[in-house]
Amino acid sequence: MTGDPAGPQRPGRLIANLMAQYVFGLLAMTICVPSMQQWPVTFATSQAQVQLTLSGYVAAYGILQLVHGALSDRIGRKPVLLAGLGLAFVGSALAAAASDLWMLIAARVLQGAGSAAGVVVGRAMVQDLFAGPERTRVMAFIGMTIGLSPPLAMLLGGQVHSRLGWQANFVAMAVLAALLMVAAWWGLPTRKPQDAQPPGGWSDLFRGYAHLARQPGFLLHVLILAMTSASFYAFLGGAPIVLAGYGVKPEQIGWYIMSVPCAYVLGNLLCTRLVRWLPDSRIMLLGHLCTVTSVVLVLALGLAGLHTPLGLSLPLMLLGIGHGLLMPATLGGALGLVPALAGSAAAVGGLMQQLTGALGGFIVGLMPHVGPVNLGLQMLVSVVAGLLAQLALLRTLRSTKSH
Repeated sequence: MTGDPAGPQRPGRLIANLMAQYVFGLLAMTICVPSMQQWPVTFATSQAQVQLTLSGYVAAYGILQLVHGALSDRIGRKPVLLAGLGLAFVGSALAAAASDLWMLIAARVLQGAGSAAGVVVGRAMVQDLFAGPERTRVMAFIGMTIGLSPPLAMLLGGQVHSRLGWQANFVAMAVLAALLMVAAWWGLPTRKPQDAQPPGGWSDLFRGYAHLARQPGFLLHVLILAMTSASFYAFLGGAPIVLAGYGVKPEQIGWYIMSVPCAYVLGNLLCTRLVRWLPDSRIMLLGHLCTVTSVVLVLALGLAGLHTPLGLSLPLMLLGIGHGLLMPATLGGALGLVPALAGSAAAVGGLMQQLTGALGGFIVGLMPHVGPVNLGLQMLVSVVAGLLAQLALLRTLRSTKSH
């Protein structure tokens, strides 16, 4: 395999490799979640302190994307990916051997810092190796994997925990990190991004972010990504509260929540078909139409007094489909504006998704949720802001072409 730009068709093995590198961080993040409810007893501590194992991972996973992205633009994708997987391997092994909670928290931070390389380099290499509609199709395939990975990881993690103990999940992640290092070494092309420069100081390393900040088109793409994540995390934070008010038991809530991720997979699959006939901008508009319609339906049903679980989950399936249409084209557009800075662009997009998602989930807790109206209003603000950013993006792109 060479590092030449991709032609019309790419081997399925390469796409599978990129998908695995991309989702490793999500697997590592969520596979141990079922174990967390027992860690207060295991480590004789509080649930609040146990939550630091997840918070520490998420913080490192988000912030270190900026470092991995900038480095990958300067020294190449593969060295950064291999270093990140090595760090994730060490963090996973240390977590499996942790004898107290603080050691586990430190190991999880290390694991998150290393795992961040996969999502950044995975996105950047899609930009490097694919072009046009094929790039959007590959992003959609990755999106399908993203939609399925966290729930499947939690399901698998719970089974492994009950049979082999919580440490076994971290052992599995260490083994997977090692396998992915081999897959990256042998299966991914060795190439530097276009116009790569030799390493310099930290100010030079992050100069690319300043350049991206001066690109209106890039900022609007990132805003769309951010608003999409904000609406989704608001759903994740608020839907269980609303469903509990409807009398849905904890063991049943997951079935209603899963309707949106499953619809997201369907939306990505639909995107792989539509990209053959429609430009990315049209697919994005269709995605926004789905998301706005979905939230308006939730609000209308709530205001009409239809307070039932299906009255919430069924309309929000359209939100999942809309996100599945939006994400591949938006990611491809953000990374493709400045190809030489695809790694940095991937890092900014990923970090903003994390931050706005966390903010959306936090705001949910600041208001009461008797029925779906308050949740629907919060989500409506996000999806309408994303639609307005899309319209501004279309004007920006038309203005650029006219000049």
